[in-house]
Amino acid sequence: MVTDTAGSAATLRVLRQDDWDTWYDTLLRAFGGVPESAEERELWDALTEYDRSLGVWDGDACVGTAGAFSFRLTVPGGASVPAAGVTMVSVAATHRRRGVLTSMMRRQLDDVRAWGEPLAVLTASEPAIYGRFGYGAATFQLHAEIDTSRVRLTSLPAGTDDVRLRYAVPADVVDVCEAVYARLVPSRPGMVARLPGWERLGVLDPESGREGASPLQCVLAERDGETVGYARYRVKPGWEHAGANGTVTLENSAALDPAADAALLRFLFGIDLTSTLALRGRPVDDAWQYMVSDIRRCQPRLRDSLYVRLVDVGAALEARTYQAPVDVVFEVEDAFCPWNAGRWRLSGDAKGASCVRTADAADVALSVRELGAAYLGGVSLASLGAAGRVRELRPGALAEASLGFGAAVPPWLPHGF
Repeated sequence: MVTDTAGSAATLRVLRQDDWDTWYDTLLRAFGGVPESAEERELWDALTEYDRSLGVWDGDACVGTAGAFSFRLTVPGGASVPAAGVTMVSVAATHRRRGVLTSMMRRQLDDVRAWGEPLAVLTASEPAIYGRFGYGAATFQLHAEIDTSRVRLTSLPAGTDDVRLRYAVPADVVDVCEAVYARLVPSRPGMVARLPGWERLGVLDPESGREGASPLQCVLAERDGETVGYARYRVKPGWEHAGANGTVTLENSAALDPAADAALLRFLFGIDLTSTLALRGRPVDDAWQYMVSDIRRCQPRLRDSLYVRLVDVGAALEARTYQAPVDVVFEVEDAFCPWNAGRWRLSGDAKGASCVRTADAADVALSVRELGAAYLGGVSLASLGAAGRVRELRPGALAEASLGFGAAVPPWLPHGF
């Protein structure tokens, strides 16, 4: 039951299958009310996990939505950890500031804890919303608009010329593309192992989402008869008095090695009648940045991506490894999930870790939000300390913890959910 300041009540309950259309329409209205194609709607209906989804109802009207996908997330060290993929969160504009969102977040995190999942993750439509519930921005994405009429590839890794490229119909090669993706998942923190059904997301191609560009196109990278990479992209033709100035937009890609990645990039650079290559949602260490002749004309920029929430501090910190030995007592503040609050001794290295309750004096004080931000190794605890969000209580402890929490490869979430 959700009771607002005026005393009226709404009911929070697990989603019923026959309520999905109303529930989903409530979500769409909160995000602008633009209708989706039948294909999009059918896919999200198929992916929704009803027993892990919540709705708030005021009489017959749905006024709040929230869901949680069953994910496994790669963490530093390569382990695949159960994580609730928080999604489809909305509150009707008629019911703001009545505790609807807080009630759903409260119930959801209680459920995640009961399911035995140490992490909850989400992508935020508005970054200011979820910090108060303990979520910290843990990964970032790189975007770029590359002027391919003036930027050249000046360096390519050995073996690039040995990669063969061929066109393919995107829907016809889903399985081979998914096999490439699956091989990459253990290699980078932040990647999500895709369950059956999720492969359809990468080839979802409603006309309403093309913005005047072509239908989705696909090229495969092959070596010795094996698929070693793919790129899915669109081309938006453009013309001006001086000639063609079309845009290639890379929707998603993956490659098993640098040569395959470079061969795909060279192909995208060279598509006829285009002068711009738009990259979206790439890892922050993407190698193309070090291949180009002029990084300024690529207009690189960052955006927050995956937010992480430690639901069980001890289990979450034990699930990952640490790139340098660490033995630190954290004083954790977590008002929303008080079972996490208090002192935890983390002892770990590259082989494993333990994290247990302790009465020892604290070395570092921080909230669970900062732990979530640093958890995947993409955000430095030392930087959070410099921002006043982490306090060092023992000299040298913050540097030790920050080094240990780092990751050799920056975390990356390749797709939304």
